Amino acid sequence: MHSVTAKQHPSSASFIRLYVLAFFFFAANSALTIILPLRSEAAGMNQAEIGLIMGAYMFTCMLLRPFAAQLIGRYGPLSVMKWLLCAHAVLLFIYTVSGTEQYLWLRALQGAITAFFSMTMQVGIVESLENKDRAQGLSMYTLFTMVPSLVIPIAALQIWQNNSELLFALLMIVLAAGPLFIFYRAALPKRTVQDKTYTLRDMAASLGTIWKSPPLLISSIVMLLASCVFGATATFLPLFMLAAGSGDAGVYLTIQGLVVITCRFVLRKKIPSNGSWNTWLMAGMLLSAALGSQLLAMLDIVGTFVYVSAVFNGFAVALLYPTLTTYLSFILPEKTRYVLMAIFLSSYDLGFSLGGFAMGILLQSSSYSAMFTCCTLLSVTAALIIILSKRTMEAKPAP
Repeated sequence: MHSVTAKQHPSSASFIRLYVLAFFFFAANSALTIILPLRSEAAGMNQAEIGLIMGAYMFTCMLLRPFAAQLIGRYGPLSVMKWLLCAHAVLLFIYTVSGTEQYLWLRALQGAITAFFSMTMQVGIVESLENKDRAQGLSMYTLFTMVPSLVIPIAALQIWQNNSELLFALLMIVLAAGPLFIFYRAALPKRTVQDKTYTLRDMAASLGTIWKSPPLLISSIVMLLASCVFGATATFLPLFMLAAGSGDAGVYLTIQGLVVITCRFVLRKKIPSNGSWNTWLMAGMLLSAALGSQLLAMLDIVGTFVYVSAVFNGFAVALLYPTLTTYLSFILPEKTRYVLMAIFLSSYDLGFSLGGFAMGILLQSSSYSAMFTCCTLLSVTAALIIILSKRTMEAKPAP
């Protein structure tokens, strides 16, 4: 393992190693997102309880992102990554020997580890690339976090349908060992450019600045609403299609994953990498998510046409996150950039968590159709916020 002393290219061999590391890390969550709700429902849990378990993952991720940024500033990305991958491997082993009654705290711990992994990877990418390549690097990273959705959901459903504990254990062992093997000689920087830590007072002061920074506030609100939709879909889609007896969740998620990967690869150079803002691109992504949710709400009417929903949702998932992250990496002040980015990313985590928890409660008193219609309204609301904030977001920041 070595530190990065010179700027690299986002398609260099060392960066491809990082992307593959991201693939293996997030493949575990892709499998568990399918298997855990199915196992929990079979054990007699209701939708609200399942939503709480699945939402705990992103909730703890949200709480610990600023702390992760603090430790990265103090110890450097390389050291933080080494310890978190060891913890990740132990966690996946515990999943293989645990029952559904342990899922809540296991998901919470998994979210904590993900907070550190995500922040470490993004800090390492930002610090290792030239400004002009930053959008490409972040887009490729997020692309590889989505590649598992091409194959893992179908594999996970097969494991569930075959009721094979052995296959589940083997999958977890492979996904635990893979990141440790790939991490050997990983090209992450030992230190950040800022090379500093943050006190709790510094972090609280940074949190207070969100109200004074319209770009950060608007981006966080939009990300919160959109990720709530993404979280609800990820948590309840398999249960929904099984209950409806229409459509195949594995096929749906594979189509969505293929769209995400294609968009992130083909359009990776189109994401602005200079701090500029494109109102209509952002609004288009959110309206695409709205269409995707509404088609799911109409599953009993549209039938197999529902797979078009995967295309609309895939487009939104593909571009919204990397576009906002890249924009903020330029627009935020350098001294507090990583803590403020952690706060923004926490809005994604909170939204994803609420997508499982709050929508699970709504589902208890309504129906899947009503829940996905609510997701449509959330996406439309986010699009309206983007349009109404056009002048503010497109204004050039003060030098």
